[in-house]
Amino acid sequence: MRLFKRSFLDNPIVIFRISLYFPSFLFVFLLFSCEDSDDSDITIIKESKYSTANILCDLNEEMYNNDESVNAYSKYAWTCNSLDRVLDGNGIPNHEVGTFPNPHNPNSISIQNVNYSFTLNPSLVSETGVSTGGPRGVIAYALNSVKFDPATAGRCNDSGRCSLAQGQGRWNIEALGHNTFNFGDDMNHAHVQPTGAYHYHGMPERLIAKLDNGKPMTLVGWASDGFPVYARYGYTDANDSSSDIKILKPSWKLKSTPDAGRPNTLTFLSGGPGGGSSQNKPIPLGAFTQDFEYEEGYGDLDQCNGRVGVTPEFPEGIYYYMVTEEFPFFSRCLKGDF
Repeated sequence: MRLFKRSFLDNPIVIFRISLYFPSFLFVFLLFSCEDSDDSDITIIKESKYSTANILCDLNEEMYNNDESVNAYSKYAWTCNSLDRVLDGNGIPNHEVGTFPNPHNPNSISIQNVNYSFTLNPSLVSETGVSTGGPRGVIAYALNSVKFDPATAGRCNDSGRCSLAQGQGRWNIEALGHNTFNFGDDMNHAHVQPTGAYHYHGMPERLIAKLDNGKPMTLVGWASDGFPVYARYGYTDANDSSSDIKILKPSWKLKSTPDAGRPNTLTFLSGGPGGGSSQNKPIPLGAFTQDFEYEEGYGDLDQCNGRVGVTPEFPEGIYYYMVTEEFPFFSRCLKGDF
């Protein structure tokens, strides 16, 4: 069977044509989708190519996860051919998870059909990155075939009327880093979509513990453009594997003042558990994606939460993405061709 990196649903033209004949399709698609975004400021760079061949090309596991919220086999297999890295899995986590359903997330974990291919020769083609995730396609998969999907479908309008599920408004609600909105995430900064897909919004703590092999950096997955994903730690000097290990810091920071029109008070909440009720609670800075700004050099990473450097698997250097403890927690954009 031929595997494609993107499905027909990743094509907005296809979605538009289908919606002309089946209007209900568009409603269902939006209901289960995550954040959309604007790519108007993309800067294309001269292509820089790398190779990930022979790295984790024969990795597989089948284990029964008896966690009370799972009770299913976790299956995944990574293989490589001459061009691509291929993932075949079922999206079931292979580690402890939180309780699902829970008061803030009514969804149960269920088996997914995960078939995806990643180029073995990733290329850096964008200086600023191309936004992805949610309806634009999966941004990355962890080694256990659970996807990374850091954004949410929650929105607020200027008056503070908010929804956790495809709300109307220009303010994008973040899943992590605040207590105003609760998406029912667990100790792995993960929760479950209405489709039954368990997915990570941030640091997959139990997966990291399972993968710990004593190396100074932990490779936890692969981004859709073919570049590797590491978690939390990296070398102090990106190009020197003999330098100390430290927690890598993003270059995104809270804005000193909120944007004009930003709601400061949650006046009404709809969508999800607890929805349909009037509220009167403050919305602190950090609750919205728009509360953050990128400042080059502020941290260790670029605007896509990545950098070029050496790693245990790539001693000659490669571009890689990071899962971080602070916003954006995981990349919202990709710099490679995907």
